[in-house]
Amino acid sequence: MAVGKASQLGIDKADVRRARTLARQVGKPIVDLAQRHTTVSVERATLRLAGLGGADPDGTPWVNRLADVVRADVGLEHGVTLPVWDALVRGEGDDLLALAQKAAAGSVTFRVPEGRDATRARAASRKAVAAGIKRIDRQRVARERMIAKVGDAPSKPWIYLIVATGDIHEDIPQAQAAAREGADVIAVIRSTGQSLLDFVPEGATREGFAGTYATQENFRLMRAALDETSRELGRYVRLTNYASGLCMPEIATLAGLERLDMMLNDSMYGILFRDINPIRTFVDQRFSRQIHARAGIIINTGEDNYLTTADAVEAAHTVTTSQLLNEYFAKEAGLEDWQLGLGHAFEIDPEVPDSFRLELAHAMLARELFPDAPLKWMPPTRHMTGDIFKGYLLDGFFNLVGAMTGQGILLVGMMTEAVVTPWISDRDLALQNVRYVMNAAGNLHEDFHPSPDGFIARRAREVLGEAVDLLQEIKDDTDAAGDPPLLAAIADGTFGLMKRPADKGKGLDGVARKAGDYYNPATEILEGS
Repeated sequence: MAVGKASQLGIDKADVRRARTLARQVGKPIVDLAQRHTTVSVERATLRLAGLGGADPDGTPWVNRLADVVRADVGLEHGVTLPVWDALVRGEGDDLLALAQKAAAGSVTFRVPEGRDATRARAASRKAVAAGIKRIDRQRVARERMIAKVGDAPSKPWIYLIVATGDIHEDIPQAQAAAREGADVIAVIRSTGQSLLDFVPEGATREGFAGTYATQENFRLMRAALDETSRELGRYVRLTNYASGLCMPEIATLAGLERLDMMLNDSMYGILFRDINPIRTFVDQRFSRQIHARAGIIINTGEDNYLTTADAVEAAHTVTTSQLLNEYFAKEAGLEDWQLGLGHAFEIDPEVPDSFRLELAHAMLARELFPDAPLKWMPPTRHMTGDIFKGYLLDGFFNLVGAMTGQGILLVGMMTEAVVTPWISDRDLALQNVRYVMNAAGNLHEDFHPSPDGFIARRAREVLGEAVDLLQEIKDDTDAAGDPPLLAAIADGTFGLMKRPADKGKGLDGVARKAGDYYNPATEILEGS
């Protein structure tokens, strides 16, 4: 809620302050945990920043090859940069690629340098990694200059549309066509299961399943194509992908290097819906958000997913709780309000009495709690049926709530969503639906003011109160066995009804507690040390 601005929902500013204080108290132990650990993906992302790319003949990335050998020789707890650049300084390889090839062949042994050797390795690694971060800085400037030159999207909410053929060379013409039809943001969905791969595939790919693999080359090709279309249309078309899963830090890094504009990057999505170890996820998301902050990338969080597994009325307060936690984690990592595409969704059963008013209350609450954030409003999927006429009407109601609450990013809903894979003609009809509602009622939020004592305002205050109570309950948990209380809450199924213990889940073996001599120049630079 903006300072000095009266609440349309009758929300007490003291309640908002308390909610944020509790989110900070719940989130801070997680940040402390993340600062004490590193992961294989954080270390590989650092090597990518230093310029190591490509893959061996079997398709295994060189960053994986090099990091795996360093880990086998000296462990992960010191970080990979000191052992790697110590080897380079000692003449074990002419560059990172040559060193990675020697490491894969078993012809180099790594050590943790000390004294002057450590000083030299530290300086050399920082210089190499700084070059990658400078490239990210240049890409951010390039985005700003291009927007200034060709123009930005003429209005908000930005219309967000998904492309997902599995073939990057099919995705490109579809994305360009979608932009010409009015899409402001193109999201390329990743191939099914990529979040569980502990490596980033290499090159342009044509064999994805229900999506296209996130690779550096695919990022580059799509960005170049949308730049061409941006110049044609006279407005900058933004590109989105997914920084989640076991390679979250690496994909975030590649996004910064190739000038993507938005990335799906939720603090708990991988834990809840992909069973990735909680510690691994929290360490990886902090590093990835530091990259996003530097790159000027807008993140999209995943609270909408909770409502695909939990009831959208009963679990509404868990969405608000997660939004508050995502905000805390994001700002701690350096992101600003304009980069926080916090998620929420239109997922209440349409047969529930007053379902539209309930949806409106939840959307207004999010808008009021986060007035400067470009909230990402997700369309109905869970309650879509084979009745395409009902689905089209439901999407129209969804678009209307977006117009009434001033959302920042509107994902286009399709009447066959979650029933079949939508046809391109379904996309055209969906865009017509958005255009009609936005043309007819796009500024309705300026005129709509709910009664302070009415149903909508009461419901919004109720949800915020339940979120505050939940945060307090998490904070006060004394049964966390020494773990941060949020980890215990996740293990208990608090969010999305998914129970994920901190000592289980995919990728746990890729986590290491930092040693006293741990060094990572990327973290040092990103945190301004």
